[in-house]
Amino acid sequence: MNAVTIDRAALSDLQDTAGAEFVAELAETFFEEAPGMFAELRAAQSAGAQAEFRRAAHSIKTNALTFGAALLAASARDLERDGLSTNTTAIEALEAAYEVTRLALKEILHG
Repeated sequence: MNAVTIDRAALSDLQDTAGAEFVAELAETFFEEAPGMFAELRAAQSAGAQAEFRRAAHSIKTNALTFGAALLAASARDLERDGLSTNTTAIEALEAAYEVTRLALKEILHG
């Protein structure tokens, strides 16, 4: 699962540059903030707020790319691109991809 979910070379480069401990802290911050980002996506979709929807999707994409989570980033990029035309199934799929990514990152960073 980890080999596909997380680009280990990208994560290793980040750890070499920023330090493993800092990367672990950064990941924990992402884990804490991600549920709020998903809530923002849903609220923006309900409110018809295009800019807010795209901003939340962009934040998820950027965080995913930071950790080498290319599949999660690609899913978030699709939502960012499609904006409010995104259906709730796509948001649910993004949340599922996030959960797989979260578990993989935790395993890699904390053993």
